[in-house]
Amino acid sequence: MSSYYLSQQVQEIKPSGIRKFFDLASKMENVISLGVGEPDFVTPWSVIEASYHSLEQGYTAYTANAGLFELREEISYYLENNFDVTYSPESQILVTVGGSQAIDLSLRAIIDPGDEVIIVEPCFVAYSPIVSLAGGVPVTVSATNDNAFKITAEQIEQAITKRTKAIILCSPNNPTGAVLSKEDLTSIAAVVRKHDLLVISDEIYAELSYDDKAPSVASINGMKERTIVVTGFSKAFAMTGWRLGYTVGPEKIIQAMLKIHQYTMMCAPTMAQHGALEALRNGSESVQEMKTSYRQRRNFVVKALNEMGLSCHLPGGAFYVFPSIKATGMSSEEFAQRLLEEERVAVVPGDVFGESGEGYIRCSYATSIKQLDQAMKRMSRFVEKYTK
Repeated sequence: MSSYYLSQQVQEIKPSGIRKFFDLASKMENVISLGVGEPDFVTPWSVIEASYHSLEQGYTAYTANAGLFELREEISYYLENNFDVTYSPESQILVTVGGSQAIDLSLRAIIDPGDEVIIVEPCFVAYSPIVSLAGGVPVTVSATNDNAFKITAEQIEQAITKRTKAIILCSPNNPTGAVLSKEDLTSIAAVVRKHDLLVISDEIYAELSYDDKAPSVASINGMKERTIVVTGFSKAFAMTGWRLGYTVGPEKIIQAMLKIHQYTMMCAPTMAQHGALEALRNGSESVQEMKTSYRQRRNFVVKALNEMGLSCHLPGGAFYVFPSIKATGMSSEEFAQRLLEEERVAVVPGDVFGESGEGYIRCSYATSIKQLDQAMKRMSRFVEKYTK
């Protein structure tokens, strides 16, 4: 069929670079994948059981468009107790089909054609395409290794124009693991208020912060009314396949997002919502156990990477490391391709997360220590071969 029938905008969007290497690895034998950002833990049994029970009780119909009210109430309690922010379950909380849908809804609700959205790179691969699909113009700002991949308020301010509508922040960050401190966010918040902007804050990894709690930008004075928080259950509760997220923010924006959600998705899966209710009420112990394991793996991988000559800072959160591969003289793409072909280790080239990611790779340590140990040995052999 001729491409005439396809949207020009869609044709211009590149396929996900993460999926490219995941698909390649899936066709090979004896591959250790450090590519896809997904917990290796199974969803806590009590969450699975709660979902089963909801089906046995006959909860198979639609829920309210915004989600089960009982779940929205529990989300409100959870955020207040853990992140010092309060939202009304009646009008300021929307349950979505994963965090990705929440990002899409938030952008479509606020963007008019030509509005600019500042995106901090390296970043989640979906941000720029979703901005473009919503009719906006992505404007990238690069966080650098010199500052442990933490963006500064000054960098953001330099990118602001008369067309700027919003900024997308992600902390803890995918792919770098960087965590913005309260001081960092306070400085950024001052710039946001000065220029009357909105913030879309992707906090999907907020529970996976290893040293200090990752603060929400919405908790900063004067920011709750101009922040849309996007988060969910995928990462902290090992519920990626359940496709359940949620977003909170100012009532007018959340209600605008709800209108789009009504026409495009109706509601999130009912049984998944019942599982999420159990996760919030009784899943904290499982989250802590997973976080303890991730911290151990993080420390192991960072030490191994630095010892083999791939400079890597200690990330404060999420379950990724973002080492420099510049010592090998290869591009990110070449390094990842050769490593996969020669040593059967799958990583993601850093440049798929933005131009500033060139010279780096993303490795997920959401796999067993045994697998990580073997992967680091293979990588060390590969690096030694190409840095002599």
